[in-house]
Amino acid sequence: MTKANLIISLDFELHWGRFDKYALDENGKYYAQTLEALPRILDLFEKYNIRATWATVGMLMAESWEEWKAFSPEILPSFHQEKYSAFHWASKQSGKSKLGLFAPEMVNKILETPGQELASHTFSHFYTGEKGSTLEAFEADLQASKKIAQAKFGVAMQSLVFPRNQYHSQVMEVAAKTGFTSARVNPSDWFWKETSNENLLKKVFRTGDTLLPMGKPVSFDLKECVAQPLFQVPASRLLRPYREGSVFNRRRIERIKSELEQVCEKGQSYHLWWHPHNFGNYPEENLRILEDLLIFIRSYVASGMLQSISMKDAYNLIAKNYSFSK
Repeated sequence: MTKANLIISLDFELHWGRFDKYALDENGKYYAQTLEALPRILDLFEKYNIRATWATVGMLMAESWEEWKAFSPEILPSFHQEKYSAFHWASKQSGKSKLGLFAPEMVNKILETPGQELASHTFSHFYTGEKGSTLEAFEADLQASKKIAQAKFGVAMQSLVFPRNQYHSQVMEVAAKTGFTSARVNPSDWFWKETSNENLLKKVFRTGDTLLPMGKPVSFDLKECVAQPLFQVPASRLLRPYREGSVFNRRRIERIKSELEQVCEKGQSYHLWWHPHNFGNYPEENLRILEDLLIFIRSYVASGMLQSISMKDAYNLIAKNYSFSK
C-alpha cells in the first residue's frame, strides 16, 4: 500500500502580515504570547517527529531597524494604495518597539529543531494581487528574502508561500527565476480563487467548509501536482484557532482527523497550514488542540500508513522518484 503524506506549512509573519489591518501598539500581548507559544510548537514537532515548512517574512529575520534597512531591496512596491506597502508603513514607525517585528532568535530555534525547513513568505509580505504590483518589485523583494536568509542563517531557501495566497502565472515564473523550486497554492474551489478580490460569500464558504464538505476533496496525489514553472503543492486545510465559547472547536478538528483517515486509506497527500500568531490568543487551548492532533497523526505514522514531510521534502520526493506533470 502506498504511504500517505502529511505536509505542514506555517506562515510566520507576526505584525508584518497584519500591518494594514491592525495597530502594532494594541497587539503587544498578542505577539508576546505568540513568541512564547512558538518554541512550544517546535517542542511538540520534535516530540512527535513532525517535519514542517516555516514560510517566514524576511523582515522578521532582521535584528533591528538598521539591519532591516540594510537588507531592504532597492526597488520598492508601488501599490496604488500605499497602505499595502510594509515599507510605507515602516517609514512611520521610528522608535517603535521591535516586538512583533523582528524575531531572528525564533528563526534560529526553527533551524535548531530537527526536520524544520526555513522557507520564504517574501521579504515584505508582498501582495502580488494588489493594483500597482510590478514583477520588478516582486523579484527584488524575493531576492532580498533570499539574501537575508543566506547571510544570517546560511540557508538557501527553496520553498515559497505567497502572502494572502495571492499569485498568478507571471509571479510563479519570477519565483522560479529567483531560485525557488516549490510553492504552496490554493485549493481549486471557486471560493479560494482570486484571494485579492474577496467577498463575504467566499469567506462564508471557506468557513463552512471547515465544518461540512462544501468543496472538492482536499487530498491530492503528489505525482499529479503541476511542476512548471514551480512545483505547486495545494493547500488542503487551514488549522483554525480556538475560539472561546464556540461549539465548532471540536468539530473542526474532528473534520481534519476524518480527512486524514481518508488520505491514509487512499495513500494520498494532505497539506495542513496555519499562522503561528493564530496561537497568540488562547495559547494553552491551541497548544492542547495541536498536541491532540499530533497524537492522532503519530498513530498513523506508527502504523506505517503516513509520513510527515515538508514542502522541500515533497519536491525532493517527486524529483527523485517521478516525472513532473506539466
